[in-house]
Amino acid sequence: MSRQVGFAVLVLFLAALLGFTGCKKQVAPSPVASAPPATAPAPTANIAASPTSITSGESTVLTWHSTNASSATIEGIGDVPTSGVKTVTPASSTSYRLVAHGAGGTADASVEITVNAPPPVAQPANTISSEEDFEEHVKDVFFDYDKYNLRSDAQTTLARDASYLDTHPNLDFVIGGYCDERGSEAYNLALGQNRAEATKDALVNAGVAASRIRVVSYGKERPFCTQATDSCWQLNRRGGFAMNR
Repeated sequence: MSRQVGFAVLVLFLAALLGFTGCKKQVAPSPVASAPPATAPAPTANIAASPTSITSGESTVLTWHSTNASSATIEGIGDVPTSGVKTVTPASSTSYRLVAHGAGGTADASVEITVNAPPPVAQPANTISSEEDFEEHVKDVFFDYDKYNLRSDAQTTLARDASYLDTHPNLDFVIGGYCDERGSEAYNLALGQNRAEATKDALVNAGVAASRIRVVSYGKERPFCTQATDSCWQLNRRGGFAMNR
């Protein structure tokens, strides 16, 4: 009888223990934390030019590169690949701005191109001497036989001579009086002097300063032509010009 009682007590004890355990409040498991969403990387942009200073009409080469970008534009050019090379010829100084677009935002970079005016066109050097220029523009005048009054053609020539001399006020010059071979030496020296003086007076009346002019008579001693012909004698009857050295 006592063994049965002991067994019953054990059964009751185990039942109570199980009941106590079953009544205990169960704790819910902690939720598993989810990973944060991935952030797209920000794009980068870089642009350069070679050279950055040019003369009008010349070209320069743009080089650009971007990362983490899906599209790109260059202001003044338009849509471009995200990386590339392009030759441009700006008409004036220009700033080229690269803008790169991506899921992570935008990035930009700029490069400035300086366009300089072309240098002035070099004029060919004037190799003609002042004496050659004088001889080209100041012409001799001619006289009739045994005369020293100015003919109409001589007056026209002296008007042109005076115009050149007026624009070159620093030029001093000599007027020589020449004669042909006929007549005595003394007579031709006097005639040559009169021819030189008549030529000088015409220039002074046209506005050329008398202080710039020296006159001298060569008579028949310095002929331009040595043939005994009318055409040759005519060449020797003159008022001739030379720069005063």
